[in-house]
Amino acid sequence: MVASPEPPRSEEPQPEPDDAVTADVTAVRVSGAPGAYTFSVTLSSPDTGCDRYADWWEVITPDGELVYRRILAHSHVNEQPFTRSGGPVELQETTPAIVRAHMNNAGYGGVAFSGSPASGFAADPSVTPALAPQLADAAPQPNSCAF
Repeated sequence: MVASPEPPRSEEPQPEPDDAVTADVTAVRVSGAPGAYTFSVTLSSPDTGCDRYADWWEVITPDGELVYRRILAHSHVNEQPFTRSGGPVELQETTPAIVRAHMNNAGYGGVAFSGSPASGFAADPSVTPALAPQLADAAPQPNSCAF
């Protein structure tokens, strides 16, 4: 008996790994006065809608204490990069801080900035998702996603 050849298999195309599932801080501007600063933070994120979007940016201390969180109430699919302001942020002029972003389904991990209101802020590759991951569960949290 001759074995018949197996029919060719049609393999489902495998999705390419999505390397860009984190939100990156691309700029930080600070205005105002010590103890009551306004931060204007620009983010670049791979938003696709409420299923995947940058849901907040935050200011934390180098020790991982949450100072301020700006909730983003909707995705920014057609507005990239985008800037949102928030405050008052209770920092003194020379207090070091980190500004980072969070994705609703991927957490922390994108480019973060560090600095102080006096010195300004710049990208800091030493900030990793291992810094204060418990803050992902801290209040305030988004209530929903509008679109």
